[in-house]
Amino acid sequence: MKTTKFILLSIMALCLIFLFGCKNKNKQKTTSEIPKVSVARPYVMPIVLHKDYPGYLLSNNIVDVVGRVSGYVTKQNFSSGQYINEGDLLYIIEPTVYENEVKKAEANLKSAQASLDYYKNNYQRMLEASKSDAISQIDLIQAETNVRTAQANVQNAEANLKTAKNTLSYCYVKAPISGVLTTSGAGEGEYVSGSDGSPFKLTTIYNNDPMYAYFNIEDNQYLMIRISSKNWENSLPKKVYVNMQEGDFPPIEATPNYISPFVNLKTGTLTLRALFENSKYDLKSGMYCTVSLPYGEENEAILIPDASTGTDQLGRYIYIVNEDNIVSYRHIEVGEIIDDSLIHVKSGLNPDERFVAKALLKVRSGMKVEPINN
Repeated sequence: MKTTKFILLSIMALCLIFLFGCKNKNKQKTTSEIPKVSVARPYVMPIVLHKDYPGYLLSNNIVDVVGRVSGYVTKQNFSSGQYINEGDLLYIIEPTVYENEVKKAEANLKSAQASLDYYKNNYQRMLEASKSDAISQIDLIQAETNVRTAQANVQNAEANLKTAKNTLSYCYVKAPISGVLTTSGAGEGEYVSGSDGSPFKLTTIYNNDPMYAYFNIEDNQYLMIRISSKNWENSLPKKVYVNMQEGDFPPIEATPNYISPFVNLKTGTLTLRALFENSKYDLKSGMYCTVSLPYGEENEAILIPDASTGTDQLGRYIYIVNEDNIVSYRHIEVGEIIDDSLIHVKSGLNPDERFVAKALLKVRSGMKVEPINN
């Protein structure tokens, strides 16, 4: 009997020890499950607000090089895609015929000048003779007329020579501007017909430095921006930023230098143009871009790291941590990215609130956390 009683007491003691150990273990487990979470408060600082518009790039100067004389191309002095300087020789178009025309015009000029000299001398002799009534007045008038006719012939011959020389110069086609050449429209040995009133297109030169960025802005937005913005001088903003579609391409600062004097009635927009240096970017005419236009300022903007936000069907969201260290989901309205990493929070977050800065996937609404200041 005593043995049985001893066994029962031993079993009860073991049960109490087991229950007490499990309670402590659960307590330790509950304490260790509270995750440590990095939290932060938003930055508050002044920013310049921008709005993005789709745009495109266009060379500041595009010139078609044409053949203005007819003949065979005897020389092509460039390669397609080559950069050339203003005045460089590009083509030679069979100059022989036009050289002969120059020689003919020079001979005609010499003949006209010789005739003029003869009639001038004759007029001077007759003028002296008229003083002694040796000739009639009619003969003197005729001599004077001959001089004037000879002078006109000289002027006509000079003009013909000038025209012949100009035509000959068209045989030597030179670059009117500096830039990059397209493919050739006529190679060596090809015949071009450029003297029949419709010049033959030989190639095109694109001057891509500096470069223009064109974009359109709605008329009502123009009025709103124009009234509220301090970043505009007269009718143009001081500067805009050109962003290419590649994410790693750096924004390019550009200077606006043109705004359309009218609104396009079909689209309700105005066209703006900005100029930027292109020597180190080598961007091409026709590329698409995005132009960031300053439209206002905010002195106390709320900014948080873009990486601290998530995206769902409602848009952007963050997790707020209250004074009791409880996490709650919060939808926010965001604006533009500032300094490549901060995002402007338009609504949904107060400056004194804490938000989960990192590891959003490790938290959920209603969870208690141990905050760590970021």
